[in-house]
Amino acid sequence: MNWAKQQGFAWNEATCFFAARNGHLDCLKYAHQNGCPWDRTTCKAAAEGGLVECLKYAHENGCPWDASACFTAAREGHLECLNYLHENRCPWDETTCFMAALSGHLGCLKYAHVNGCPWDEDTCAMAACEGNLECLMFAHENGCPWNSGTCAGAAEDGHLECLKYAHENGCPWDEITCSAAVGGGHVECLKYAHENGCPWDNNTCTLSASNGQLECLKYAHENVCPWDNDTCTIAAQNGKLECLKYAHENGCPWDKDTCGTAAQNGHLEVLHWAVKEGCPWDTTAIAFAELHGHAAITKWARAQPCPPSDLHKWIKAYVACYNISTTSVRHAVEVATRKFGKDMMPATEIMECFLFWEV
Repeated sequence: MNWAKQQGFAWNEATCFFAARNGHLDCLKYAHQNGCPWDRTTCKAAAEGGLVECLKYAHENGCPWDASACFTAAREGHLECLNYLHENRCPWDETTCFMAALSGHLGCLKYAHVNGCPWDEDTCAMAACEGNLECLMFAHENGCPWNSGTCAGAAEDGHLECLKYAHENGCPWDEITCSAAVGGGHVECLKYAHENGCPWDNNTCTLSASNGQLECLKYAHENVCPWDNDTCTIAAQNGKLECLKYAHENGCPWDKDTCGTAAQNGHLEVLHWAVKEGCPWDTTAIAFAELHGHAAITKWARAQPCPPSDLHKWIKAYVACYNISTTSVRHAVEVATRKFGKDMMPATEIMECFLFWEV
């Protein structure tokens, strides 16, 4: 470093940051004593690495710090640094407890709370989300507030013990808990929640289908969880054919959006199966495939007996929405015709493609 300085190489706050982060106290001292600037990131870097001597030197020589130093120390589990920071009046806030709970550092969480650091519902939610049961228990038993986010967080990441503890100790839950459970495919959390009275709604089935979580979808349906057209639409949109098959074969309604979203997102196998099974569709599906560049779907769909869409409603809505003239609509047809060619599809579908493109 001395040689680099003599050669005229520039330095800035990053010099002190890296010296502190890597525990090079001599370099940090040299840089500071020779006029290198520093800022609050120096103390934060020292706290992140648990480097108390660098932290002490920086603070004793006037380096600024803020609450980020405390929450970084708590996040990394460096209790000695957290203790030094607090005893020397470094500010802290709810984020310190949040980070300690998130990372499962019970010692830091205890220290922060005992010494008056504030906490809020996020402390419990993050402990549950990461499966840190001891932190969750400590927080709740010492008066930390919680809300439905705690149960949802536990369910989302499959932490059944945290979910059980929260529910058995009066933590509220709602439909989001079941939705969160199926989002990650955690059927055991879903079962526990439902069997213990947690409400659910259409989103439970929709999200199961969206993520291809067939076991969750089966459990939900077999236990009378409601579903609607969105379940099939979302399954098709994401290419989850097995979920789509299960839903349809068990009476879940569908409509032309099922085929439309399959075509739009390039899922030929899904579209082929849905059409074969009698799912309603129209030339909207071809338009979506064309506009999104799915040539294989476009080619296949054009070869099928596909009913035309109700184009006049689209034109009427388009004109009303954009307040355009009849002349503009005619121009739209002309432009669309040049783009797609009259021989490729009927004029009405050309117009529809153009409308989808514009909207």
